[in-house]
Amino acid sequence: MTSNISLEELSLCGSPYKIYQDKSKFCFGIDAVLLADYAKGIHGKKICDLCTGNGIIPILLAGIIKAQEIHGIELQKDIADLAKESVTLNNLNDRIKIFEGNLKDATSILEKNTYDAVTVNPPYMKNDSTVKENPISIARQEIHCTLEDVIKSSADLLKSNGKFFMIHRPNRLGEIFILLEKYNLGARRIRLVQPKKNKKPTMVLLEAEKCLHPELIVEPALTVYKDSGIYTEEINEIYRRN
Repeated sequence: MTSNISLEELSLCGSPYKIYQDKSKFCFGIDAVLLADYAKGIHGKKICDLCTGNGIIPILLAGIIKAQEIHGIELQKDIADLAKESVTLNNLNDRIKIFEGNLKDATSILEKNTYDAVTVNPPYMKNDSTVKENPISIARQEIHCTLEDVIKSSADLLKSNGKFFMIHRPNRLGEIFILLEKYNLGARRIRLVQPKKNKKPTMVLLEAEKCLHPELIVEPALTVYKDSGIYTEEINEIYRRN
């Protein structure tokens, strides 16, 4: 491995594992941790994580839930290979399998209508054609997949009543709800994430269910930092740092 590769302890979210990260490329952040925690109520044995990156969400989920089949799809070969290395390092090959490919082709890689849950931390921003394509811009912008691709592929993979979990930007909620309806995913709950109390939310956590359209529950906002700049008690609880 190159000098850019580091080994990180994952003593968070109840996960006792380690993960390789390439510091020269896109590394996981709090959004992945929040999504894994938001999906901790998943029931069922078969889970898929789209845009899996270095495998952070499958590895976190392996420490949180009992699912025996956790699959991840990652477009970039070197990052997918790094995820596979982390899976092997943690002796999780019997539970986690990483696939290289574009999530738009998910049903040619994985079996359609078979997953109990799909998680995804996708690119948040629409493609800016002036930005040079590189591992970081691919992770942040919709260069190789759009929001519609993400929601369509998730719906295709899920079985009836399967759960969809996503973290995204609040300014795209209107588009998200339209696409959920288009692909027969009923929004169950959302939770806005704000950096500090009374600050504008910067992220939104969302759960939907295939073939079900319940009343939407809007949960109290999650605040990341106190005014002092340290994590709130709830974030510490999610990270298990207390």
